[in-house]
Amino acid sequence: MNSMVKIGGTLFGFTAIAALLLAGTNQITAPVIEQRNEKASNEARIAVLPGAKDFNPIEVSEYNSAGASTVEEVFEGVNGSDEVGYTIKSQPSGYGGAIELTIGISKDGKITGVNVGNNSETPGLGAKSTDPAFNGQYKGKEAKEIEVVKSGTPGDNQIKAISGATITSKAVTSGVNDAIKVFDVLNK
Repeated sequence: MNSMVKIGGTLFGFTAIAALLLAGTNQITAPVIEQRNEKASNEARIAVLPGAKDFNPIEVSEYNSAGASTVEEVFEGVNGSDEVGYTIKSQPSGYGGAIELTIGISKDGKITGVNVGNNSETPGLGAKSTDPAFNGQYKGKEAKEIEVVKSGTPGDNQIKAISGATITSKAVTSGVNDAIKVFDVLNK
């Protein structure tokens, strides 16, 4: 009985020390991780709205009426005093989970880019959503609802699905369509 208490106490001590070391490491690395995440977000914003030099956050209350459930954040892109457009971060659910998207829409209502960030889509299938051959289809389209087609030549408001990854293609398009809803509310 006494040896069981001694072993239990030793295990508890090791566990407590490990937990304290992990908590300390987390405290030390959290600011660096936050900096890197913010840097990656800024790079994605610049990539999808290249004419903007600075990005100002838009309050949720300004676009909440859009009913865009996948939208996480919106920034107004500016170049000096000129408004260039908006970058909208969306996280629709794909086949493997959430897909992080950053969508750029110019002030004149054109999609300027779609950046597919963190995702857990199937390698070789849904993960092809990060390829310019897929996400480049959105660039230059009017900021109007977009559909996914499986075959044929896509029309003005359509994009061609990734072969074998229709769920991912529809998820990305859903995120883009939510961004368009937000744009419509902000651009009135």
